[in-house]
Amino acid sequence: MALTVKNNMPAQKTLNVLVKTEGTAAKDLKKLASGQKINSAGDDASGYAISDRMDVQVRGLDQDNDNTQNAQSLLGTAEGAVQSTVDILRTLKEKVINAANDTNTDIDRATIQKELDQAADQIDDNATSTFNGITLLDGSHNSEVKYPGTYTSLSNESLGADTNAFTALTDLTDRTGNSLQLQSSDTITVSYVKQGITYISDPFTVGDNMFFDLFNITHNLNKQNPTGDISTISYDSQIGTDQFGNAVYTADRGNAVTFRATQPGLDGQISGLTLTAADRYGQPRSNANTSLNNFKEAVRAQDPSPDNAFVFQTGTSANQSVKVGLTDMRATALGLRATDGSTLQIGTQAQANAAINVLDNALKKALDQQTDLGSADSRMDYTSANIVTAQENTTASVSTIRDADMAAEITAYTKDNVIAQASQAMLAQANQNLSQVLSLLQ
Repeated sequence: MALTVKNNMPAQKTLNVLVKTEGTAAKDLKKLASGQKINSAGDDASGYAISDRMDVQVRGLDQDNDNTQNAQSLLGTAEGAVQSTVDILRTLKEKVINAANDTNTDIDRATIQKELDQAADQIDDNATSTFNGITLLDGSHNSEVKYPGTYTSLSNESLGADTNAFTALTDLTDRTGNSLQLQSSDTITVSYVKQGITYISDPFTVGDNMFFDLFNITHNLNKQNPTGDISTISYDSQIGTDQFGNAVYTADRGNAVTFRATQPGLDGQISGLTLTAADRYGQPRSNANTSLNNFKEAVRAQDPSPDNAFVFQTGTSANQSVKVGLTDMRATALGLRATDGSTLQIGTQAQANAAINVLDNALKKALDQQTDLGSADSRMDYTSANIVTAQENTTASVSTIRDADMAAEITAYTKDNVIAQASQAMLAQANQNLSQVLSLLQ
């Protein structure tokens, strides 16, 4: 090999190796310092982009889990308020059953009435419970209720499935086909509650009348409203129309006897319907009353409202959410109070007896809402568990792409550091070799 001084190629080559090795060692050191094998797009362009996108997903899932837990807190607050209302209604039913007992005087019933009035106030307080300044159960966060609102439907599935408008009252049977044993000399009294007022008919003699005649008595019961508060009666499996305009049917799709209110919404709400049969001596027909007095609220009255249900964002993409509507849980919506503020009356035995069915229907409304809240809360538990699992697995993928194997990186750094030191020694040696030129010039 030629001996040159202008271009020291051995030193140049050694220097290049040294620079490259020190650069590699610097990258090793950066990986060790950060704990990541990809610190910039230059380290791995596609890996950097993929892991960054996954990291955004992980952070979104973390926020989803926070959203889910906050939603559960809101639902828990609402459920607690509804539970308080359920407890009050249970107590009130005991009170009105007591008031229906003639061991009480009207003065005693007036005392119980005061308790009912206070309880209705507390139910209103429960309905205005708030979470983060948001009122929960006053109907302001209900799902959509189409115009003009829903009509009260009171359905009886205890009467024979073949009952129709022309069925003679003396031929009425229960669901299993057993006769109600009504006699032509028996009487039936009809009562219902609207706007806190109890309307009670005069005793109606069974005679040779048909079920349609019983409807006429009910329809014209309100003497202040010649058109009546009960508009229609049906004898088929469709028992009403829900807030979305969809038909509501009996659970078994069997026929039922259904009374519907004349007016929609809370102004037309019928809180309870009671039919009481008695023999010629005024003694209750217990067997007949068991079936006749089983009109349950199939569709509750609701005023029209826009869709303002709560939407809980539980996913990382748009519209990945859970929607929960909270119905009106005020005393008026439960049928315990009129829209003008007057409360359900139990001042007489007949009023107290009619109020029992009102409390049953109010309890059904409250329990339905409690069931919806409990179901939504349970769903949130599953949602949270799913989010945590997705977050864990996505984080594992990010770790696989970006996290440094510290043992491997330390080994690589040690190797590159040793090579760099060897390169420095060889560079010094290459430069030392040029001193041989000086000896030739002596």
